[in-house]
Amino acid sequence: MKKINLILFRALESISPSEEELKEIEIKLKKFLEQLKKRIRRLNISAEIFVGGSFAKGTVIKKEKYDIDIFLRFDKKYDKNLLSSLAEKILNFGDFKKIHGSRDYFRIAVSKNIIFEIIPVRKIKTPKEAENITDLSYFHVNFIKKKLKSKKILDEVRLAKAFCYSHKCYGAESYIRGFSGYGLEILVYYYGGFLNFIKNIAKADSGKIIIDVGKFYKNKNSILMDLNAAKLDSPIILIDPTYKHRNLLAALSEERFLKFQKACKNFLAKPDLDAFSIKEIDFENLKKNSRRKKQDFVLMEAETDKQEGDIAGSKLLKFYSLLSNEIKKYFEIKASEFEYRGEKTANFFFSVKSRREIILFGPFLKDKKNSTKFRKKHKKVFEKRARLYAKEKINFNLREFLNTWKKENKDCMIDMNILQLKVKI
Repeated sequence: MKKINLILFRALESISPSEEELKEIEIKLKKFLEQLKKRIRRLNISAEIFVGGSFAKGTVIKKEKYDIDIFLRFDKKYDKNLLSSLAEKILNFGDFKKIHGSRDYFRIAVSKNIIFEIIPVRKIKTPKEAENITDLSYFHVNFIKKKLKSKKILDEVRLAKAFCYSHKCYGAESYIRGFSGYGLEILVYYYGGFLNFIKNIAKADSGKIIIDVGKFYKNKNSILMDLNAAKLDSPIILIDPTYKHRNLLAALSEERFLKFQKACKNFLAKPDLDAFSIKEIDFENLKKNSRRKKQDFVLMEAETDKQEGDIAGSKLLKFYSLLSNEIKKYFEIKASEFEYRGEKTANFFFSVKSRREIILFGPFLKDKKNSTKFRKKHKKVFEKRARLYAKEKINFNLREFLNTWKKENKDCMIDMNILQLKVKI
């Protein structure tokens, strides 16, 4: 325990923003909020401002770039479809970028490492009135501020976020399908700290973890009966303590959960400060290891024309999945990974071994026309259960396969909004 506590102490030092960073955010935020208030008064718009996210809740961790959530709560008298346009009107005093989503919001870079995200929401009295997920943010911030008051528990949340972030399990975006920030805050609050949280995750069996912090339900069966099927699909069902009909971790995938669970087990077995730092993928080293194992290695970069963020990330992940399935037809994938770092590009690598020979499915014998074509195209053709098959030797490497695939699937790439696919290594 002494070793773990020392590691956690050092980790906390490394993951906490400096006083200078926090001061810079506060100064820029204060100035910006004053500008917002002036614009709201000048335009005579009924809206109030509140700061949300990790910064407002005191759970922010050290990053290269800080995203500060600023919510504009509009009076219910405004049509829900006008909230984004009203926010845009208010922001018409500087440069901003509109981000499309279920409700458009706005991004303003106030410095190289500080970004303000201005999110229009409806001012509601109770969570059940929410028309968009962002409408609940006000209640989430207030709940965390009320329940997580001590510096100790806030530090425990920071540790959980940094640990989750370093293992690429942080974020509810569809290209990650991991833990949301608010979800982690509630889990650490429920378990009473970071270590208890990861211990419980590490020992979890194949059944679902069901947590009702707000004690809305009599028992777990009541939860399973009340929530719709889409909200029950995740490995952890975490009832939002501000709204009983919402599973905070509905986006969490089984794959991401198992990856996180493995990381928890590894850390508890062998505590290491490195578990709290982002690990850059060493592609050159991966290439060397692949060659040593006599495997074929390729690193690629794909670019999409879709909006950066969740939309671009999701498109690129979908393309990566398609390409993986295409590669599997001819190669045995020994290792692979998808890496989206924002903007409109993603890296993915594959380390493979050739299947040497594959069996191709042909037409049924009764299909005379296509059977003739199939026999002409392939040399080693055989019949089985009234169908034709062909044995084909794999005499090309992964790089050659990809070059051919790109030429033959240009339309497919266009349909998937992929601008280009290039081999980097």
